[in-house]
Amino acid sequence: MEKIQHTTVRTNGINMHVATAGSGPDSILFVHGFPELWYTWRHQMVSLAALGYRTIAPDLRGYGDTDAPPSHESYTAFHIVGDLVGLLDSMGIEKVFLVGHDWGAAIAWYFCLFRPDRIKALVNMSVVFHPRNPNRKPVDGLRAILGDDYYICRFQAPGEIEEDFARADTANIMKFFLVSRNPRPPQIPKEGFSCLANSRQMDLPSWLSEEDINYYASKFSEKGFTGGLNYYRVMNLNWELTAPFTGLQIKVPAKFMVGDLDITYNTPGTKEFIHNGGLKKHVPFLQEVVVMEGVAHFINQEKPEEVTAHIYDFIKKF
Repeated sequence: MEKIQHTTVRTNGINMHVATAGSGPDSILFVHGFPELWYTWRHQMVSLAALGYRTIAPDLRGYGDTDAPPSHESYTAFHIVGDLVGLLDSMGIEKVFLVGHDWGAAIAWYFCLFRPDRIKALVNMSVVFHPRNPNRKPVDGLRAILGDDYYICRFQAPGEIEEDFARADTANIMKFFLVSRNPRPPQIPKEGFSCLANSRQMDLPSWLSEEDINYYASKFSEKGFTGGLNYYRVMNLNWELTAPFTGLQIKVPAKFMVGDLDITYNTPGTKEFIHNGGLKKHVPFLQEVVVMEGVAHFINQEKPEEVTAHIYDFIKKF
């Protein structure tokens, strides 16, 4: 961790906290998900910096030590990709290898859709590319299939889930998300999350320490969860704004990785989409799909060495 440096960059109207390591000619931009921070990439940053890469991992808009605009409408895919393009510009980087996980993967797909000229190659984890369905908004579709208590649906009303989170210990919230190995689509009954998080005895796995939990908890205790939740709250707005991109393919070299216990992999229809040619149809330069057995959602933290090796084996070809 002492090899990682921290700076603040002005980009797209906000101040963004950025962690960096290494100084090689090729740069790797890591994009985290929810509820995470730049810290989710700590293992990959140090290991790939040692292999000669410049590694860059920001706290995204709304997270950690980066600014958090108050309105959820300031968190569209265009805002987030704009932040990242501005970050690259400020660092004098023309093209990067892009690595994303969870919401970071969704943002990475958008990045490749909007600005493929800035991407050498993509390694994405957990969240597949979802082609825009012109006939149904995404949250409406999820609500119809998985119900009002499905976690993405529960996250929609501003302030509602935050009240429930506020009744739980922040460290317990982090453990609840990071340690879960239940592959079924998560349901959060109304007023039930705080009881769930506070009452459950959660032993930490070998890949996660109390120090790790405390780092996350300290930042989310300061910042709150609203910034991260706003990414979910603009899903339908993203759908409206990306109408001109309907039908466009992701045309960068890509590799996709997921654990077989990941909730995203077990969402109805996802396995079939990946393995029956749907993902390849929309991402024609997809070169490899890796499904890691016995691995849950937070793949880059649970299997850091294996994930680093998979990233390196792919990007070294370019």
